[in-house]
Amino acid sequence: MMEPLVDPNDFPASRKSAYLNTASVTLMYRGAEKAAAKWMADLATDGTITFDEAAEESVFGELHRATAELLNAKEDDIAVGSSATELMASLAWAVAPDRGSNIVGTGIVFPSTIYPWVRVARHTGAELRFAKGRGQYVDPDEVIALIDDQTAVVCVSHVEYSGGQQYDLARLARKAHDHGALFVVDGAQSLGAIPIDVNASGVDALIASGYKWLCGPFGVAVMYLAPHLQARLDPGVVGFRSHENMWDLQPTRLDLPKTARRFEPSTMAYGSALGLAASVMYLLRVGVARIRDHNLELADLLIDGLRERRADIVGPQRDEERTSIVAARFPDYDAAEMARRLNAARVVVSARQSTVRFSPHLYNERADIERALEEIDRVRR
Repeated sequence: MMEPLVDPNDFPASRKSAYLNTASVTLMYRGAEKAAAKWMADLATDGTITFDEAAEESVFGELHRATAELLNAKEDDIAVGSSATELMASLAWAVAPDRGSNIVGTGIVFPSTIYPWVRVARHTGAELRFAKGRGQYVDPDEVIALIDDQTAVVCVSHVEYSGGQQYDLARLARKAHDHGALFVVDGAQSLGAIPIDVNASGVDALIASGYKWLCGPFGVAVMYLAPHLQARLDPGVVGFRSHENMWDLQPTRLDLPKTARRFEPSTMAYGSALGLAASVMYLLRVGVARIRDHNLELADLLIDGLRERRADIVGPQRDEERTSIVAARFPDYDAAEMARRLNAARVVVSARQSTVRFSPHLYNERADIERALEEIDRVRR
């Protein structure tokens, strides 16, 4: 019998539906909601009496520490931003691959992962190379075949959003480094659900938003930046926090910190960072390896039930490439209409690339999968 992994009280919204849509937006950890709301309430009632200059300067500290532990990194390796796109764009402009070089990605990646590099390439003249793949799957060998001595950056999503394919980060990192390229990873669909050791994997940068598998709020993201890049890169986005001493407000100079924090430019909705810190610490207590195993067990139940209903499972077939993102195509039913009707019945999913995408997480239980399958039967009748 499959036991629940977490207390439903930690995710009150999980009682309202069979919520299988974490790959889109998570159900937020209650402690994250409380931490973010407390900061907002304190600001509203006390202003800088509570949130003074010292508090603002140290506001990312808990998130630095928690994210570093999650990734087996150091606090100085972590930067906090308002969104994954903001951090990726700042990194892309910092690297700015020049004409004659190339940037390698996949043709099935979520656009925000690669758009910053597309924009930079328009400016510098760098070449873009995309592993096209087939359907919602890219053979990793196709990515590797595109990497050569002119490659400046390999940028992939650790887990593809549409079909749940997971790449072997260490393998791609080795190939990139063999040719002198940087290996940049979008971890939005994996961080919090899959254990990641940045030292073992060899990634140069990894960026993730808070509102998916990290169970946090919108308005905050984190970036790991390898030590060898921290004093070398000049961020594409800068602001008053960018100076080594942020309260030494002299506009005539900009001395960047020699850590990843040089990518933290300015003010933001700081409560979101405090909320994400609370959720990351919660995930650490639960254990990300346990979360992965729990999620895969739910995915197995779902896949078995979908196949019994003659659905085609789209995406990876090899165990080492699978995640808890499951994309299914129903030959006798339109995916968008299926998703619409399931959502109306409070089985929450997404339609993506002509499939219905399911994405269970730690707050889901066996009953959620059974309910989803029952509703699919009702829709098809």
